[in-house]
Amino acid sequence: MKEVTIGTTSIHEDSVYLIAEIGINHNGSIKIAKELMKAAKDAGFNAVKFQKRTVNVVYSAEELAKPRESVFGNTNGELKYGLEFGKSDYLEIRRFANELSIDWFASPWDLESVDFLEDLNVVAHKVASASLTDKKLLLKLKETEKPIILSTGMSTMSQISSAVKILGAKNLILMHTVSTYPAKNHDLNLSTINTLRNEFGLLIGYSGHEVGVLPSVLAVSKYKACVLERHITLDRSMWGSDQSASLEPNGMNRLVKYIYEAREVEGDGIKRVLDLEIPIQEKLRRVTDF
Repeated sequence: MKEVTIGTTSIHEDSVYLIAEIGINHNGSIKIAKELMKAAKDAGFNAVKFQKRTVNVVYSAEELAKPRESVFGNTNGELKYGLEFGKSDYLEIRRFANELSIDWFASPWDLESVDFLEDLNVVAHKVASASLTDKKLLLKLKETEKPIILSTGMSTMSQISSAVKILGAKNLILMHTVSTYPAKNHDLNLSTINTLRNEFGLLIGYSGHEVGVLPSVLAVSKYKACVLERHITLDRSMWGSDQSASLEPNGMNRLVKYIYEAREVEGDGIKRVLDLEIPIQEKLRRVTDF
């Protein structure tokens, strides 16, 4: 059986590992980040995930200088730096994650960010869909020998295949993803989970950006995604580009509840007469010819 271990959790085809993607929905506030971590833990998620960028590496000086109104100022640079957590922030995130007993890791967008996260001894690395074709980043991540979760949004099968060849099959999980925010139901194409599984023979998960919980529940219950990632927020009306594609605490609770209820009602497929059916059988069945 294929298996990848993240932290103390063994992930295999019959399990489900739930990741709450905080991303940049903390809006630069460690207080909001911790509130989101607590909400994820309370809902039953296994892990929380952030995003890490070395701003002046990921973005050019010209890009950072572009006008952009935000709560942080009037330029794109002020926005990007305002959303970026530093070392002291991540030390507090690590401390609080340990207190909550929840895994935490991040999506590094550049080589320096990989080193940054490795210094903090994250339990895994997540490759954002935007980084799937970044060969240097993939090679750097492979060197860590940590589990890698690779999102496949806006990527062709050929590009995914190239990334898998670079990373190798060991400790690799692929995530079916549609990189629109929020994603429309008719674009989700959940059966691609089976396509990826058949093509690569790897553990396959689903990273959802849709509104609501039904597609994510189906991804796990029908298509057997063994990892599920959803963006989370305290309130979808909060400022920020990812808030509208995120689950609020009530949605997070419903998602986890429905996933485990779906698992419970699936059963093992063996037809049997339940002990509880016997008195009903005796009462209602008039003729037993066979």
